[in-house]
Amino acid sequence: MIRVLAMLAGLAGALTLSQFPEFSQQYRQRLSGAVNELRLVVVGFDTAAAAAGQSREEALAAMGARGFEGQLKDTFTRSIRRYERLNADLAALRGASPLKRLARPWNMADAELVRATWAEFRPAVPATTDGALSAGIGYLGGWAAVVFGLAALRRVFRRRKVAGARA
Repeated sequence: MIRVLAMLAGLAGALTLSQFPEFSQQYRQRLSGAVNELRLVVVGFDTAAAAAGQSREEALAAMGARGFEGQLKDTFTRSIRRYERLNADLAALRGASPLKRLARPWNMADAELVRATWAEFRPAVPATTDGALSAGIGYLGGWAAVVFGLAALRRVFRRRKVAGARA
């Protein structure tokens, strides 16, 4: 029974993780688009600040904290921070292979982009080496989770049986 469960868990892990290379590629494409759009906002803000003789920080500080100016300041501040974060993620993912992207989940952590990618994602047959390797890693992970998880449970219940028999 344990072997069957372990094999099923391994197959589920293989099926799931084999999709990661394609998902990560689509995420990276969306990430690139988001960075390009945010770059326009940030460059536009910096250009307007420079035309007024101010740095980005000076221009943000000069904006009021209330009303329309406060809302605009918050919007620009969030956009600038998101641009910097996403641009750093894109730089880290740009040269990374799918297996390296698998080891860097923190560079694929923008919830908005993950949701948008997932909404459009369609599973595909893993016809690449990276897909096959990801499937292998998924199989081993699923198999190991069941085998070690059940072994740990068995150990706990054996201890209880032995302790109960001594009493």
